[in-house]
Amino acid sequence: MDAVQQEATARARELQRSWYGEPLGALFRRLIDDLGLNQARLAAVLGLSAPMLSQLMSGQRAKIGNPAVVQRVQALQDLAGQVADGSVSAAEATDRMDEIKKTQGGSVLSNSGQTASGSGAPTVKRVVREIQSLLRSVAAAGDIIDAADTLAPTHPELAEFLRVYGAGRTAEAVAHYEAHQN
Repeated sequence: MDAVQQEATARARELQRSWYGEPLGALFRRLIDDLGLNQARLAAVLGLSAPMLSQLMSGQRAKIGNPAVVQRVQALQDLAGQVADGSVSAAEATDRMDEIKKTQGGSVLSNSGQTASGSGAPTVKRVVREIQSLLRSVAAAGDIIDAADTLAPTHPELAEFLRVYGAGRTAEAVAHYEAHQN
C-alpha cells in the first residue's frame, strides 16, 4: 500500500471513529467473535455485500450509506451484549439475527421500529446513537466543536449538548442523557 492509500485509510478509520465511536473493522470483528459469525454471515444479516463489508472493515470505505444497515449494526451490538450477559442463548441469538436481517430500518425514536430488547421502547444507547448520527450527518466533529465554542458564552447547556453528542464518545453521551432524564 502506498503512502496516499495509507493516508486515505487512516482518514477513513478516523471518520469511522467519529461517526460510529470506533473503526468499523474493530466493531465488526467484535460482533463476529461475540456472535460466532463469519464475515459472509455478518454481511448477510446487515444487508451488505461481502465486498462492501470488507471495504468498511479495511478502511477503504468510511461510511455506511444505508441508515437501515446502521440500525442493524446497533441491534447486533445490543444482541451481542445480551449474549455476553447470558440473557439470550446462542439459539435465541440465531433467531434474533434472522429477525434483525428482515428489519427495514426507520427511526429508532419511533415506537414502530423493532428493538433488540423486544420491549417496544428503544434503549438509551440506541436513542443516543440516533442523536449522534443525526448531528454527525449535518456537520463534521470539528465544525460541531466550533459551533459549541461559539455558543458557550451565551448558551452553555446547548454548547455542552453539541460537544457531548456531536463529537464525544457514545458512553459519555449515554451518561449525559441519563443525567438529564431525571
